[in-house]
Amino acid sequence: MRPARYFILLAPVLWLCACLPADPPPPASAVVAPPAAWRDTPSNNGTVDPAWWQAFGDPALTRLIEAALARNTDVLTAAARVEEVAADVRLARSALLPSLDAVGAAQRSRSLGTTSTALQPEFQLSWQVDLFGRLSRLTEAARQQYVASQADRDAVALSVAAQTAQAYIGLLALDAQLAVSRETVKSRAEALRLATDQAQVGYTSQFELTQAQSEYEAVSQAIPQFEQAIRAQENALRLLTGELPGPVTRSDGGLLAATPPTVPATLPADLLRRRPDIVSAEALVAAADASLAARRAQFLPQVALSASLGQLFINGLDYDPVTIWDVGASALAPLFAGGRLRAQVNAGAAQRDQAAFAYRGAALKAFGEVETALSGVSRFAEQIERLHNRRQILIRSVAMARDRYRGGYASYLEQLDAQRTLYSTELDAIAVRQDQLDNIILLYRALGGGWSATSPATAKAEP
Repeated sequence: MRPARYFILLAPVLWLCACLPADPPPPASAVVAPPAAWRDTPSNNGTVDPAWWQAFGDPALTRLIEAALARNTDVLTAAARVEEVAADVRLARSALLPSLDAVGAAQRSRSLGTTSTALQPEFQLSWQVDLFGRLSRLTEAARQQYVASQADRDAVALSVAAQTAQAYIGLLALDAQLAVSRETVKSRAEALRLATDQAQVGYTSQFELTQAQSEYEAVSQAIPQFEQAIRAQENALRLLTGELPGPVTRSDGGLLAATPPTVPATLPADLLRRRPDIVSAEALVAAADASLAARRAQFLPQVALSASLGQLFINGLDYDPVTIWDVGASALAPLFAGGRLRAQVNAGAAQRDQAAFAYRGAALKAFGEVETALSGVSRFAEQIERLHNRRQILIRSVAMARDRYRGGYASYLEQLDAQRTLYSTELDAIAVRQDQLDNIILLYRALGGGWSATSPATAKAEP
C-alpha cells in the first residue's frame, strides 16, 4: 500500500510535468558566423590599448577624455543604472531565502461587565521552496541583466571617449581653417591694394577691381563664421566633459600634421568578445532565455512552508503567557488559467527571439563598422597625398599667375582664380585630414577600444 500511496501523491505532479510546454529553440537565423579575415587588412591576434587615445600623443586630448569619463552625465547615468540593476539582482535573490517577520497584536474588549486585555507577540517564518527552479531562473535573468548593464556602461564610456576625441579633432580643424583664412585675407588685402593702384592709373579695368574686392570680402566673411564655429565647438566639447561652457586648452604642435597612429589588426572572431555592445546583447539573450525558463516553470506546482512561534498574554503581563506555534505547508498547482500561462511562455519565447536577432544585428553592425574603418585607412591616406601634391602645384600656379599679371601677360582674373583654387584646396586638405583622424577614432571604437569582458576593470562581479 505504501508505494501505491506515493504514486497517488505523485500522480498530479507527473500529470503537470506532462503538461509542461516544450522549450522552444532559439531561431537558427540569428546565428552569427564571423568572417575568416578582414577584406583590406591582414588579420592577426593584435590587441588595442584600453587608453587608445594616448596613441595620438596629445596631452590636452588625454586630459579631455579622462575628464569626460569622470564627469560626463551619460557615463554617470549609465553607472547609476548598473547600481539599479545590481539592486534588482539582490531583490531576485532574496526570493530564494526564507523571510522572518515580527508580528505584534493587541486587543482590549469588554463584554458583560468584564474587561479583557490580550497581547500576542510572535515570529512568523515563510519560505517558498524553489522546487522546480523558477526562482533561480528569475535570479539568473536578473544577473544577466546586471552583466548587460555593466557592458552598456562601458559602451557609453567608449562612445563618449570617441565623441570627445572627434570633437577635439574638429576643434583643431576649425583652428587650422581659421588660420588659413586669416593668412589668405592678408594676401588678398595685398592683392587688392595692388589692383586698386593699377585701376587708378588705368592699367586694369574696374571689373577686375570689383572682382578683387569681392574675393577679399568673401574670405573676410569666412573668418567670423569660423570664429563662431570654434566657439560652438568649444562649448560642445566642454559639455562632453561635464563642464560649463568656456574655452578649451589645446596642446602646442600640429596634431593635424602629425602621422596618424597605426591601429593594430585583430582577428574578426575576437570582435564578438571585445565590444561591450555585443557582450551586452549576448547577456540580454541569456536573460531572456532564463525568463522563458521561469515562465515554463509556472506550469509546475509551487510549494511554500510557513511557521510561527509566539506567546499569548491575557489580562496582564504578570500572568504566565501561553506559548503558541504553528507549522504548515501549502502547494499551489495550476489547473486552469484561461491560457494565461501558455501565452506568457509564447511571449517569453518571442522576447528571447527578439534578443537573439538584436544580438545578430549588433554583431553585423560591428563587422560592418570595422570593415568600413579599415578600408578608410588607405583611402584617406591616398586622398591626403593627392591633396598635398595638388597644393604644391597650386602654390606654383599662383606664383606664375602673379608673375604673368605683373609682367602684363595675363589679366588679374587669372591670378584671382589661382588664389581661389588654392584657398579651397587648403580648406579641403584640412577637412580630409580631419576625416582621416576621425576614421582612426571610429576604428578604435569599432574594435572595442581595448575593452575586454575578462579585464579586471570590467569583471562580471556579483552585485
